[in-house]
Amino acid sequence: LQHPNGLFYHAPDVPYYWGRGDGWMAVGMTELLFNLPKNDPNRDRIMKGYLLMMNNLKKYVNKDGLWNQLIDQPDFWTETSGSAMFTFAFIMGVKNGWLDAEEYAPAARKAWLALVPYVNEKNQVREVCVGTNKKNDLQYYYDRPRRTGDYHGQGPVLWCTVALLEK
Repeated sequence: LQHPNGLFYHAPDVPYYWGRGDGWMAVGMTELLFNLPKNDPNRDRIMKGYLLMMNNLKKYVNKDGLWNQLIDQPDFWTETSGSAMFTFAFIMGVKNGWLDAEEYAPAARKAWLALVPYVNEKNQVREVCVGTNKKNDLQYYYDRPRRTGDYHGQGPVLWCTVALLEK
């Protein structure tokens, strides 16, 4: 399922790297690595996929330090739910020693600081893509509605907050 660039298509018949879809893979691998015993026979394979994804996500960061609705499309809009999921994966990777701190801590910090202005005075995250079915059409992803306060974005920002606060 994982492509050589470390990312995952939204669906086998939809060749686009949708931010939140890949975000779930980043968070899933992060949680597995955090919770699997060190001697689990699947750990090395999961770590390899995680490291491949994290290394390649750095290549697709936008000028603000976040990621776009379609990760590899520089002309797309910044999407906060996927960005927060990737930020969480970076934070946890640095804190657990899976990622080199000199290389990834600045990227995690920049992403976190870029996410904060997307939280409004009511503590709602804005620029969250609505729940998305798949469609093999680039414009479909560009035109997806954006919401403020959608739980797809609220949760991942809270995960980052907790990860930053935990020792």
